[in-house]
Amino acid sequence: MAVPSWLERLRAASKTALVQDGKRKIHYLFEDGKEMAEEYDVKTGQLVSRKWREKNTLGDSGKWQVEVGEPASPLLGALELELIKESSSNPVFMRKDTLSSFQWRIRNLPYPKEVYSVSVEKDQRCCVIRTTNKKYYKKFSIPDLDRYQLPLDAASLSFTHANNTLIITYQKPKEILAAEEQLQKELKKIKAANNGDGDCKTQ
Repeated sequence: MAVPSWLERLRAASKTALVQDGKRKIHYLFEDGKEMAEEYDVKTGQLVSRKWREKNTLGDSGKWQVEVGEPASPLLGALELELIKESSSNPVFMRKDTLSSFQWRIRNLPYPKEVYSVSVEKDQRCCVIRTTNKKYYKKFSIPDLDRYQLPLDAASLSFTHANNTLIITYQKPKEILAAEEQLQKELKKIKAANNGDGDCKTQ
């Protein structure tokens, strides 16, 4: 059965926990050297961010790749900031989940809702956003479904549009909801350091 395999990897990973700024931060170090960092809202248990990092060919740690949450903001020079200011109207794609669904938000899309279509491409294991005016096109995968080896279901996909933002929602399958509930119970058993207590506690 596929579901336990990802859970087993999470269980086998070396984990550290820290509570800071109302968030519970979990750092995973996997046997293959990959790292995953997650942040959960302490009150709701909702995932706020998830990012990945792996070593490059020289054995150095690479840059963090954001999977869930606001894209990383690198330290920028004056010229780059000016360029960003000029392109601030470009669409910004980010993932922001809820407890019951995976959710993506694309800001700076001013077109009315009827312009958009969102579909599932089962053979490519991805979702596709299209516009009838050909102004925006985006393919994106759902890594969680890949990790649990679950199929994509078009009936779970929906979208809405408000305030120049396209919001795409994919209802989490029951297998993932059950696995996440189980994982949360285990993560709560890790004794977390509070901000100012020094190093994270390890399991």
